[in-house]
Amino acid sequence: MITATRCPWCGDDPLYVAYHDLEWGVPVHDDRKLFEMLVLEGAQAGLSWITILRKREGYRAAFHGFDPERVAAMDETDVERLLQNPAIVRNRLKIHSAIRNARVFLDLQRRHGSFAAWLWAQVDGQPVVNHWSSLSECPASTPLSDAISKQLKKAGMNFVGSTVIYAFLQATGVVNDHLIGCHRHPQRQD
Repeated sequence: MITATRCPWCGDDPLYVAYHDLEWGVPVHDDRKLFEMLVLEGAQAGLSWITILRKREGYRAAFHGFDPERVAAMDETDVERLLQNPAIVRNRLKIHSAIRNARVFLDLQRRHGSFAAWLWAQVDGQPVVNHWSSLSECPASTPLSDAISKQLKKAGMNFVGSTVIYAFLQATGVVNDHLIGCHRHPQRQD
């Protein structure tokens, strides 16, 4: 039996392995999926990603399948209800952030045709493919994540610091940081 070589951060947890193999680093052009990852990455701030992955279905249910229009329409009654929901991270600031960011997300959609169009224009429509050989080489943020974070903050979003945005860029394939020894690196043929 041949075992795939993976980036070591995913370990052997089946949920993490599936996320690594099927999602992380795959270019996303669907606005709802981009909004989902933006909310989840913001929720992850200060926590482990596996914690958020384990609560992902809870987030999908709580945040209307990550429909940004429905999330943008949420109010303080919804916030209070969500603060009682153990299926998500019950943090008032992060819940408010998801609602606020949905409103800004919709504004960016209106101004640019789609959030994806705005986002992918930041990299001229092509993923940044890095060639790291070890996790220690992979940065927590870059000038690209700094610039996107600054633009999103200026537009009115929060929980979008450069480190959060770099993780978002990696998750949505805008940046491909699979290690060169990983079976998911674009230059591997196995």
